[in-house]
Amino acid sequence: MLKKIAAMMMAVVMVLTLPACGTTGRNESSSSGSDAPSQNTPTTTLAPSQTESAPSTESPTQSEEGKVLVAYFSWSGNTREMASYIAEQTGGDLLEIQPETPYPTDYNQCGEVALAERDNNERPAIANLPETIDEYDTILIGYPIWWHTAPMIIGTFLENYDLTGKEVYPFTQSTSMDTEQFDNSIAFVRENAGEATVYDGLFARPTDTEAIDTYLTDNGLVQ
Repeated sequence: MLKKIAAMMMAVVMVLTLPACGTTGRNESSSSGSDAPSQNTPTTTLAPSQTESAPSTESPTQSEEGKVLVAYFSWSGNTREMASYIAEQTGGDLLEIQPETPYPTDYNQCGEVALAERDNNERPAIANLPETIDEYDTILIGYPIWWHTAPMIIGTFLENYDLTGKEVYPFTQSTSMDTEQFDNSIAFVRENAGEATVYDGLFARPTDTEAIDTYLTDNGLVQ
């Protein structure tokens, strides 16, 4: 009789202690493993694209470097093609210099007008002349070679502004690609650019993107 009572008491004790062991086991499992992130202290992983796009404090922004203006005059469209490509490579703003009185579309008639302007050292009026270009530190000025030099309308543009402290880079092209005429045009730009620093210019055909790229790279003008 005593053995039966003792066996019954031991069974009751085992039943009461089993749930407690199960609870302890679950608690140990949830608290162990420090390598696993905790729900209370979540970790944040920065995506690679976010890391790459974060601004660097070491590289100056465009506003710190100064803006670039690519101004040009074009009659047949060749200089326009050249200027557009340069603007793409430099990230500069593009400005087409438009004469107040358009030049004749006939080649011979246009040549006569251009020759008279050169001989008289005229300054043809510009229809879309900006009030100011103070926001630009670097100016690339493009034109075709007319009568062995730059068109007189380029003088109009340059003389209209105080270019003190600005950097000017001429670029041009012509059918003959005569270097003496190119040199004459650079001298004309320097005469009319006031106190600006006028660098040696670019003389290349609009399709010669390799020569254009080399010039822009050598002068630190690429974006």
